[in-house]
Amino acid sequence: MATAIEHIRGYHDMLTAVRRDLHAHPELGFEEHRTAGIVAGLLESWGIEAHRGVGRTGVVGVLRAGPGDGNGGAIGLRADMDALPIHEATGARYASGTSGVMHACGHDGHTTMLLGAARYLAETRRFDGTVHFIFQPAEEGIGGAQAMLADGLFDRFPCRAVFGMHNRPGLALGRYAIRPGPMMAGGTFFDLVITGSGTHAARPEAGVDPVLAAAHVVSALQSVVARTVPASEAAVLSCCAIEGGQAYNVIPDAVRIRGTTRAFRTGTLTLIEQAMRRVAEGVAVGLGAAATLEIRTIFAPLVNDPAHATALADAAASLVGEAAVERNQDPVMGSEDFAFMMEAVPGAYINVGNGDSAPLHHPGYDFNDAAIPTGGALYAAIVERELARLG
Repeated sequence: MATAIEHIRGYHDMLTAVRRDLHAHPELGFEEHRTAGIVAGLLESWGIEAHRGVGRTGVVGVLRAGPGDGNGGAIGLRADMDALPIHEATGARYASGTSGVMHACGHDGHTTMLLGAARYLAETRRFDGTVHFIFQPAEEGIGGAQAMLADGLFDRFPCRAVFGMHNRPGLALGRYAIRPGPMMAGGTFFDLVITGSGTHAARPEAGVDPVLAAAHVVSALQSVVARTVPASEAAVLSCCAIEGGQAYNVIPDAVRIRGTTRAFRTGTLTLIEQAMRRVAEGVAVGLGAAATLEIRTIFAPLVNDPAHATALADAAASLVGEAAVERNQDPVMGSEDFAFMMEAVPGAYINVGNGDSAPLHHPGYDFNDAAIPTGGALYAAIVERELARLG
């Protein structure tokens, strides 16, 4: 009997063509109409029930198998579908045909890996229970997971556990990396407005300079993590943009600072927010200005359930051997929308090797098609192992 990897390699060329077609036609978050149509059409062609429009442009496939006709338990498998607003520079013959939009994070590959698992499971049906194939829109910071949850994702498609994965540049093909507990940081985006009083640049004493105040605020904010967050915890506060003024000789009324905070605990993010308000307001007032902070949670911390992380690592080892599975990789400050789904249902998230490629979110990045069977087989393996046990 062929292994899952060998089985999926039997239609690797078809999956590669799908992946490259998705790459050539990228769609931003909540605009994945073409992608969703392709996904739903393929699922239905393999005898899988497809539900469209979940969370606006999401798709959920449902496959039941076994003596209990789906009563042995339910597993959710999730992949993301959206692209990024980046100009592609790969030079690939299947490069993006949409100016300023590209699959720079590999979501085209994730979608294809899950499609590969769906076809395999539909053809083999070596499990007892139900699989929900969750194709999520809008992962890149605009709320796709929350939209699916608000649309009743786990009420309509109940799951005992949910699993996801992401390709990782620099991790060799055929290798996996995971850790129990916190694996990726939660993240916020913030807008901090410093308001002063505009005046002629030759007479600064006639107003209140928000540019000067903003410069001092940015500098002072660097003390927040160093002097507020316990040294035993990791956190980041980055001011990434300053906007204000349009002329060489006019002091503006206001300046806007934009940025992000990251931490592995929600409580730490709250602590950082409180300190930011205190520091920004205090520094601004000391210079005669005012500060107004708007901060919003974009990503929850991604925390792997220890038991499910072990199960996913065991499934990976069953495919490629224990030596190719890193079970305690370092946590990273990057964030992942899938964390909101894992707050609702316990599960685990793993990295899959993409080999020697450009980094994620880079104009030269491209998903490695050789990783399709590796990812698809792991999705399939966790279903067969978990539903056999639960059943």
